[in-house]
Amino acid sequence: MVLLSSPSSRSRALNPARWSFGVQILLGLVVGIAAGFLARATGSAWLTSTLTQVGSIFVQLLKLAVPPLVFTAVLVSVAGLRHVTNAARLAGRTLLWFLATALIAVAVGIVLGLITNPGRGVELTLVGAKTPDSKGGWTDFLTGIIPTNVVGAFTGNNVLQLVFLGAVLGVAALKLGERAKPFLTLAESVLELVQKALWWVIRLAPIGTAGLIGKAIASYGWGLLRPLATFTIAVYAGCLIVMVVVYPILLRVVGGVNPLRFYAKAWPAVELAFVSRSSIGTMPLTQRMVTERLGVPREYASFAVPFGATTKMDGCAAVYPALAAIFVAQITGTHLDLRDYLLIAFVSVVGSAATAGLTGAIVMLTLTLSTLGLPLAGAGLLLAIDPILDMIRTATNVAGQMVVPVLVAKREGILDQETFDAPSAPLTAPEPEPEREAEKVPVAA
Repeated sequence: MVLLSSPSSRSRALNPARWSFGVQILLGLVVGIAAGFLARATGSAWLTSTLTQVGSIFVQLLKLAVPPLVFTAVLVSVAGLRHVTNAARLAGRTLLWFLATALIAVAVGIVLGLITNPGRGVELTLVGAKTPDSKGGWTDFLTGIIPTNVVGAFTGNNVLQLVFLGAVLGVAALKLGERAKPFLTLAESVLELVQKALWWVIRLAPIGTAGLIGKAIASYGWGLLRPLATFTIAVYAGCLIVMVVVYPILLRVVGGVNPLRFYAKAWPAVELAFVSRSSIGTMPLTQRMVTERLGVPREYASFAVPFGATTKMDGCAAVYPALAAIFVAQITGTHLDLRDYLLIAFVSVVGSAATAGLTGAIVMLTLTLSTLGLPLAGAGLLLAIDPILDMIRTATNVAGQMVVPVLVAKREGILDQETFDAPSAPLTAPEPEPEREAEKVPVAA
């Protein structure tokens, strides 16, 4: 007997709006690749400009929601710490895992650089290479975390400063007790409103994907990549090793959870990070994946995810600067010894915090180069292909920002294993958070 599907079921299957979020992202990726190649083949400035504008608007919309989301989420979660035992231990272990995984990632970058020799045989000159305007410094962490004014923290999208402000007001609310209840009610309402509005932006991700990937392909060709092919491949290989080898081993051996199930549930955030090239812009979706799909308590995730989005950068601050430092050393004929490699590891492990209030991997690279005494103009050679490298770097960053909360929550006995093991539910508009009850999130002693 042949079963025929009804016209209504066939129409639903052919309706992209009813496809899963991941499939929609992949569709946007395919459309963007095709449009990018078309724009490059025909030299269409209009198509290239359109793709650029579509991608830029999408990223701007994501970043628009970040300040109120981070501020209210941290404030509300800090005020709810009276329901969480051993909060200080959670924060300490999160930081330790951030440092440990960064050390592993930089080791991968160094070993891969020694194997591939990305700068050997490359004939490039530093003459004319633009020295980056922003340079990392060791005191930037302190100046970056404390805002000069409240408005500047919001207008500058400085997540670390927003976390600081939210935490301070949350502690103040804890001290005031019942007198702060009206303020906390307002903060919770704002948080729910932002989550609802943010969902509308996230649903535009397939369109944003088409614009972002299309612009990258239309703007950068193989002619630009050819001299840096080995370096580009090494960066992608290093990040993939961290994502598909290091993280799964940690999840299985240390956390005792299924890494395939982890990635199946975390994949929408990794996809969005790859095309948006923004850990901060992806952060709202990252937090939803961590809490709603991976079973990490909201109270803990409200700290771990925003903090990770500014300081947990295994792609940008570990794999990439290690490979880039070796690349610049080789094209300038500079010999690196064991002390230099230890310095690369040290800068990568602790330097990401020093650049937390600043911009991206270029600042982290200048900090590494200046520490080793290598010419900063070497970073200028890599600026041209930085958008291509930034895709895989950001995806690695975001994957690590989800791995650590899962590991810590599992080892502390607060991971909701039932949620982690359950089939991935389709992404829906966020529901309002239920009213907190005392001792809702116990932590194992």
